[in-house]
Amino acid sequence: MKLLVAIIQPTKLEAVQQALRQVGVTRFSVADAMGFARQRGLDEMYRGAEYKTNLLRKVALEIAVNDDFVERTIECLQQFARTPGGGNIGDGKVFVLPLEQTIQISDGRDGPGAV
Repeated sequence: MKLLVAIIQPTKLEAVQQALRQVGVTRFSVADAMGFARQRGLDEMYRGAEYKTNLLRKVALEIAVNDDFVERTIECLQQFARTPGGGNIGDGKVFVLPLEQTIQISDGRDGPGAV
């Protein structure tokens, strides 16, 4: 079992959700996130004053998958979260973490069956 943490652009969330459903991944969590990396933030105007925002809005997906779903989930994330034309800085990242144990609270099922 693996835990995939994907940080993507908010505008890509709907397409990624639909694509994940198509490959059989139907359970995941979504959270708002703020990030700072190579994009370096944006210059914005507010009431006539210019200011720099260092943190940019992102979306974090947490997806627990069994080992046989890892590659297809990663490929799906890469394909549908990437900006058309080869991708851009800020498209996001996918982190793959080992998932030692999973327990379903409702019935106590554990292991791969709980994912």
